[in-house]
Amino acid sequence: MKPQPSQPGPSKRLLSLDALRGFDMLFIMGFAGLVTALCKLWPGSLSDWISAQMGHADWNGFFHHDTIFPLFLFIAGISFPFSLAKQRSLGHSSRKIWAKVVRRGVTLVVLGFVYNGLFDLNLGTLRLPSVLGRIGLAWMFAAMLYLACGVRTRIVIAAALLVAYGLVLQFVPAPDAAGAGPLTFEGNIVGYVDRSIMPAHLYYTRGLGFDPEGLLSTLPAIVTAMLGMFTGEFVRRPEEQISAGRKAAYMALGAIVLLVLALVVDPFQPINKKLWTPAFVFAAGAYSLGMFALFYYLIDVLQWRRWTFFFQVIGVNSITIYLAQKFIRFNYTANFFLGGLAEKCSPEVGAVILSAGYVALCWLLLWFLHRQKIYLKV
Repeated sequence: MKPQPSQPGPSKRLLSLDALRGFDMLFIMGFAGLVTALCKLWPGSLSDWISAQMGHADWNGFFHHDTIFPLFLFIAGISFPFSLAKQRSLGHSSRKIWAKVVRRGVTLVVLGFVYNGLFDLNLGTLRLPSVLGRIGLAWMFAAMLYLACGVRTRIVIAAALLVAYGLVLQFVPAPDAAGAGPLTFEGNIVGYVDRSIMPAHLYYTRGLGFDPEGLLSTLPAIVTAMLGMFTGEFVRRPEEQISAGRKAAYMALGAIVLLVLALVVDPFQPINKKLWTPAFVFAAGAYSLGMFALFYYLIDVLQWRRWTFFFQVIGVNSITIYLAQKFIRFNYTANFFLGGLAEKCSPEVGAVILSAGYVALCWLLLWFLHRQKIYLKV
C-alpha cells in the first residue's frame, strides 16, 4: 500500500523541518571548510565558483553562505505555529505563552553575548549584536505579531516594514559620512545608528564602525521570521482543505514569486546581507521557501525518510553545535587522531582529511547526545 502523506497535528514535529535545519547547520559545522578543501584538489573555474559560495559576499551580492542565517530564522518561524498549537492543546494560558516567547528571545540574546566572549569580561569592548541575538529579537517580535494579529494585518505590517526600511536606507545617509552613498559600507544609516549607540561594541571597528547584526537592520529580519510563520501556518492547514502535495506545489510557486521580487528590486537597491535589504529578504525567502518545499515534498509527502537521519541528528540540536564550536577544540581532536595520516599526504589531501575529521567529530557528539535524548532547548 502506498504510504499516505503525513498531516501534522498539534504536537507532531515535521521531520522535514528538522532535516532542513540540520542541512542548514551542516555548513557552519565544518562542511563549508570541507567543500573548500575538496575544491582545491581540482582547481578550475567551477571549483573556484563553488569555493566562493562557501563564503559571504563582501558587500552586495548573494552567495550560498549568505543563505544559512536567514534560512535558520525562517525555519524558526515555521516552527512557531506548531509549537503554539501544542502549547494551547496542553492548556497553557495566553500569559504563559507570551512569557515563554519573551523568555526565549531574551535567552538567545544572552547566549549571543556568551558566544561573543562575555566570560572574557572585556565588557568595554564586548560585541553586543550577534547572530543569536538577531534570531532571538526577530523571532520574538514576529511571534508577538503572530499572537496579536490576524493574517491580513501581519501581511500589511510585513509589507510596511520592508517599504519603510527600504526608503530609509535609500534616502537617509549617515550624517557622519559626508559624500558616501547611503548604500555604501561607510554611508549607510544602519551603521550610523549602531555606532551612535554602541560605538565600541561592533563587529567592524575599522573606519567609522559597522555591525551586520545591528539594531535597525533587525526590522527586515523580523519579516524573514514572519515569512516562516506564514509558511508554518499554511502547512498546518488540514488535509481536507488542501493536500500535502498541493501545499508543496504552492510553496514552490511562492518561492518563484519571491525570487522575481528579488530580481525586480535588486537593480534599485541591491541584495545585501549585511544591510538585510528588502531584496535580500526576498532572495533569502525564495531560497528558504524553495528548500522547505523540496524537503517537505520528499520527506512528508513522498515519505522518503531513510536518508534524513544524518541531518536530523544535527537539526534537533542545532543551537548546541553552534555554541559547542566555541567551547570544544574539535580541530585539536581531529588533528590528534588524523594528523599523522594527513602529514603523509599532500597538503591538499591532508586538509580534506582534517576537515572531514572535524565534521565527523561534531556529528558524533550530536549523535551521542541524540542517543541519550539530550537536547538544548531555548
